[in-house]
Amino acid sequence: MSRDVVVLDYGSGNLRSAERAVARAGATVTVTADPDAALDCDGLVVPGVGAFAACMAGLRGVGGDKLIAARIEAGRPVLGICVGMQVLFAAGVEHGLRTGGCGVWPGTVERLDAPVLPHMGWNTVAVAPGSVLFRGIPEGTRFYFVHSYALRMADAGPLTRAGGLVTIAEHGEPFAAAVEHGAVSATQFHPEKSGDAGALVLANWLETL
Repeated sequence: MSRDVVVLDYGSGNLRSAERAVARAGATVTVTADPDAALDCDGLVVPGVGAFAACMAGLRGVGGDKLIAARIEAGRPVLGICVGMQVLFAAGVEHGLRTGGCGVWPGTVERLDAPVLPHMGWNTVAVAPGSVLFRGIPEGTRFYFVHSYALRMADAGPLTRAGGLVTIAEHGEPFAAAVEHGAVSATQFHPEKSGDAGALVLANWLETL
């Protein structure tokens, strides 16, 4: 049975590639900011590219932070992608500016300590035991990343103690490549740009809806 998925349109860009990828994984997809559709769908995808502060401004502009909170309270699945993952944390710090996030998870997104930024290209991940998103994906599989900021694993203790499953990647230092916690999942990498492996991540998420 096809699942009804909304890709939340809050001006972040990258919407159509996310729409196409989720549709190829087997869902019926609508790109919209309509609050009723976003609340009532089987799954809500929150994409995101660019700066944390700009994405949060766009998200708040369409009431997206409240929509995400309402879905979580109702136990309805949400998937964040790239900056759409980052905004789920308590805050983000970019260029000395601290911006409040949606506060779904504890932690602050910060610039990675790496010799080359952005982290752009293919990288492996260390999958969290019990992960649903990575079910059936062989160890050593690579995913496509484009980012300079992330939740550093040095700061991930509160999230893991709260029960979050954190899949790890490394670029200069270890960081959260994906998180699964209750009804909310997220990937720092772009599944829609990660070929067959990314398609399987999306299909695994759809199976949870």
